[in-house]
Amino acid sequence: MRTRTSLALAAAVTALTLSAAGPASAADGTVLTTGGAGGTAVAAGDVLSASLAGGTNATLYSSSTGTSGVSCSSSAFVAEVVDNPAAPGTATESVTSHTFASASCTSNVTGVLGVTGITVNNLPYTTAVTSGGALTITPADGSTIQTTVVLRTLLGSITCVYRAPSLSGTADNADNSISFTNQQFTKFSGSSLCFSNGYFTAKYAPVTDTTQAGPAVFVN
Repeated sequence: MRTRTSLALAAAVTALTLSAAGPASAADGTVLTTGGAGGTAVAAGDVLSASLAGGTNATLYSSSTGTSGVSCSSSAFVAEVVDNPAAPGTATESVTSHTFASASCTSNVTGVLGVTGITVNNLPYTTAVTSGGALTITPADGSTIQTTVVLRTLLGSITCVYRAPSLSGTADNADNSISFTNQQFTKFSGSSLCFSNGYFTAKYAPVTDTTQAGPAVFVN
């Protein structure tokens, strides 16, 4: 009896350990699920969305260690699930919208009075999410990831265009988030007030399946 009890206890501990693990812990099911890790499969065609995690800002700074640039407290993305294979594997999504509320954006660049707008160009982008939680965003063939920033300055309005070949992020089941840290953009065009490099950092959470009335999305 004691042996059976010990075996049952060991099995329960193992199950709890697996359920508490991060991405790639589920051996069965699909890469993207709702209701928990290894839960209900997210269907192809479902729309996922997320806003900035509470209390965080999306920033585009002039260096990876600096604090000079543009900061926004309101941003969101929308993506459609294209393929959600069995785990372990790689799910794909199409990012159809990525917005920044200009009224929430500020700049501390010398000579800049404010932010008129930030526009993400060349959508849609393709997002690949692996069972390990790695996330990669790429543009269509022959295109580039591009962001246009319009700033108000003492000398009038200026437009800064930044480009990147791809972006890398991380999905985390602890808060159903995706995070980007110091993703480098290079200035494609703009005046001397436009910094030559832009480093993008943001955390979006929770990612939810809006097609299914908003349950949080997990990566397996």
